[in-house]
Amino acid sequence: MVSVMIIEDDPMVAAINRQYVENTPGFAVEAVFPSGVGALEYLKGHDVPLIILDFYTPMMNGMEFVDRLHGMGKAPAIIMVTSASDAQTIRQMFLRGVVDYLVKPFEYKRFQEALERFRQSREQWEIQETALDQAAIDRMTVGTGQPAVSEPLAKGLNAATMQMIREFLQAHRGEGHTSEEVAEQVCLSRITVRRYMNYLTEIREISSRIDYQTGGRPSIQYYLE
Repeated sequence: MVSVMIIEDDPMVAAINRQYVENTPGFAVEAVFPSGVGALEYLKGHDVPLIILDFYTPMMNGMEFVDRLHGMGKAPAIIMVTSASDAQTIRQMFLRGVVDYLVKPFEYKRFQEALERFRQSREQWEIQETALDQAAIDRMTVGTGQPAVSEPLAKGLNAATMQMIREFLQAHRGEGHTSEEVAEQVCLSRITVRRYMNYLTEIREISSRIDYQTGGRPSIQYYLE
């Protein structure tokens, strides 16, 4: 049985989402929260494999929620169920590892398809051997919105987010940037980018230098040589 968390501030929509989940064999709702704040507190002591997330919720939006979730070292599968339909938001959510995106209003059939896709993907990963050939990787990643993972990442890091940061650094090779500057350019939170920059520094993919000539507090500049 797959445990599901629902984050939705509209009680009626939350009830519909719960009904849809529980009408799908093999899935059960573990918890429902009106915002990401309560959900993050709950997730400090619980692991949930799948989250149904609305983008527009009180106190933090879906993007902020996912960034904070990854900052906790957790990366459950996330299906967006939301009215947010602008291209930039959808792109940013997929870059953060969202596995499916449903725009309100939608039919139960489409919701069920999203759950079934998640189930199939999860089952495929569970039955695979340690080593995968390229054909197997392609079969498992086509249509998921996720790139194939070509390297093991530290817990809580997302391959798509890592790729976005690497693309920025490659486009500005030899230039120094603070984590705040990178965050502004790639539209991620400063906390999230700082974790990725620290990781890239640890594996010696990039270098860091302290800049004392800022006119104030020294800053750390990161470089891709």
